[in-house]
Amino acid sequence: MRRARPTHPVLLGTFAALLLATFVTLATLVATGSTWLQDLDTRLSSRALLFTSTHDLVHDAAKAASIGLDRWTWTPVLLVVAFWAWRRGAPRLAAFVVAAGVTEAMLNPLLKLAFDRDRPVHEDPLEVFHGLSFPSGHSSSAGVGCTVLVIVTLVALRRGTRRRLLIGLLVVLALLVATSRVFYGAHYPSDVVAGLCEGVLVALLWWAMLLRTDRTGTPLVAAAPGAEPRRAAVVLNPAKVGDVDTFKERVAEVARLHGWREPMWLRTTIEDPGTGQAQAAVEADVDLIVVAGGDGTVRTVCEVAAGSGVPVGIVPHGTGNLLARNLDIPLNIRDAMDVAFSGQDRAVDLGHFMSDAPEAERTAFLVMAGLGMDAAIMTGVDEELKAKVGWAAYFVSGVKAARYPAQRVKITVDDAEPVKLKARTVVVGNVGFLQAGIPLLPDARIDDGLLDAVVLAPKRFIGWLAIGARLFTRGKRTNDKLERFTGTRILIEAKEPMPMQLDGDPVGEGTRIEATISAGVLLVRVPDDGGLRD
Repeated sequence: MRRARPTHPVLLGTFAALLLATFVTLATLVATGSTWLQDLDTRLSSRALLFTSTHDLVHDAAKAASIGLDRWTWTPVLLVVAFWAWRRGAPRLAAFVVAAGVTEAMLNPLLKLAFDRDRPVHEDPLEVFHGLSFPSGHSSSAGVGCTVLVIVTLVALRRGTRRRLLIGLLVVLALLVATSRVFYGAHYPSDVVAGLCEGVLVALLWWAMLLRTDRTGTPLVAAAPGAEPRRAAVVLNPAKVGDVDTFKERVAEVARLHGWREPMWLRTTIEDPGTGQAQAAVEADVDLIVVAGGDGTVRTVCEVAAGSGVPVGIVPHGTGNLLARNLDIPLNIRDAMDVAFSGQDRAVDLGHFMSDAPEAERTAFLVMAGLGMDAAIMTGVDEELKAKVGWAAYFVSGVKAARYPAQRVKITVDDAEPVKLKARTVVVGNVGFLQAGIPLLPDARIDDGLLDAVVLAPKRFIGWLAIGARLFTRGKRTNDKLERFTGTRILIEAKEPMPMQLDGDPVGEGTRIEATISAGVLLVRVPDDGGLRD
């Protein structure tokens, strides 16, 4: 439920107070028979009805909203949403949906009886309405329904255009329903404003009571009694983060919201890309290391953190971000921060890489290492284009490298007999997916204690199409164009020097790669059931 917590609780509290003040003000004026409010309501509602009677489109829209968006429509919608939440393992979310809907359905009729305000009277009405007017039932139902759906959207979807668009549409829908009641002559403007305030307040009240507490009813950010707030160290790559000061403010704010102390700040440098900073964090006995940078920075920090028992939270700022993608860590910076400070720890494997390439020493890898065409792609990518279009720049480089010639290689897996092949590229992976969800190693798991390797050797350029189809369909069959291996030690020996890469970084040319695996030595913060489960 972490996404449904307010980033700025003071602003939310102010908004709720304004809604309550508006409702109380209108209710007081109606209860005391204010002639000023009655005159204003009558004048505005008459003008709205006149406009509707002379515009067929407005008339049809107002009538459709009157018939199709009343309480009898919102009730089944909320029940379906509650059932969905319950099936997804989010009982508190389901309880919130039901409680808000039931409360509004009971409260609105009682308020109407209490204020006993008659419907507007028009000389030439579009329809004769019966019953009481204040506050509007359509408006209160739309207010609670749309607010509930906004909160469910915050829980179910990560930050992004889709979430913003859906929330915007829900807000517009509530306003249109309320406005239609005035233009159709069913309510005064004060009726619909009060109805919206009522519905939104009901939803916010139940949200505050049910979603901002954990199973035991304690605040989500509360620390254990007598315990010192936890502290994190943030290792950031300033070349990737950009505006460091703004980033630090955002991290500190998220840490505070989740009950953590002010973080310890450590910047990488050209001379030290993360090793010294991670060692300093471990020696400081922090409870969490947050790393903000690309796959290279993440790899360097994780190599030091492995075996320390200190979990690593990843805030991706790179182009590839393959580790984050494979662990379902959000690429949105704020969501990734939430995961780092409130996610769950997952024990993952760490690969080890040894090569005779001049730029590659014995080091660790978390994603993939390889030689051949894939390394040629990494070497040939245009950095300026990558800065503009992101990972799509690798596709452009890939087209250029597609004619990379096949080379003779020998592959030895554990203690098995060596296998001799011709290959354009050989990739050893700790994870299975590339950008855009391409399943290069569909059986690879980051916590299975195994390494997976794939050998690609199409004879002609068109052969890449067949391999692409096999990858996307996750075909298991292997042949001389695509071969797979699995083991704890994979040795690759090439007859001629070939370009090599390590977690997407080119490391020069060489003829030998030895990859081994250490199972479960690293703790990484990952989403807690995608944010839906309690």
